[in-house]
Amino acid sequence: MAVLSFTLFDTPIGTCGLIWSGRGIAGLQLPEATAEATRERVKRRWAGFGADVVETVPPAGVQRALDRIQGLLAGGAIGLEDIPLDLDAVPEFHRKVYEVARTIPPGQTMTYGEIAKRLGVPHESREVGQALGRNPIAIIVPCHRVLGADGKMGGFSAGGGVATKRRILEIEGATALGAGPLFDTAR
Repeated sequence: MAVLSFTLFDTPIGTCGLIWSGRGIAGLQLPEATAEATRERVKRRWAGFGADVVETVPPAGVQRALDRIQGLLAGGAIGLEDIPLDLDAVPEFHRKVYEVARTIPPGQTMTYGEIAKRLGVPHESREVGQALGRNPIAIIVPCHRVLGADGKMGGFSAGGGVATKRRILEIEGATALGAGPLFDTAR
């Protein structure tokens, strides 16, 4: 049985969980209603992958990644594209989708169709959406930065759904498909 480590950490969107192996970050759990609910979700979700999940203090490299995630969620324009990931349990097509998504800078957005075109499969935007819906490493693989062709939020499988996606994009100062503010800040 594989052993994964995790820790909880506070952010402006709530208490998140970071899961790692010796190869890199394997998961990021977005907040549940309470810290305890997030902890239980981490244990349940990752045990479902056949892993023994142990809460522990993060080693220095994981702590640096965690600090950068917290900085991004506090409004910093911090890129996370170089954080090492453990995607061994992820299908190949999903890995390719995640590689493209990781190129989207903070505050920018892309459509599902644009990712499909970059992968050379322009008619598979639905499959891109399905891969992003199964993203185990939200924030680091910024699925929240991917929108529908019409600029709409689309779905978001994390706790809080589209409201969480919108909140993260607001923190990042996101632009609508690269064209200007995504949100009317006067509301």
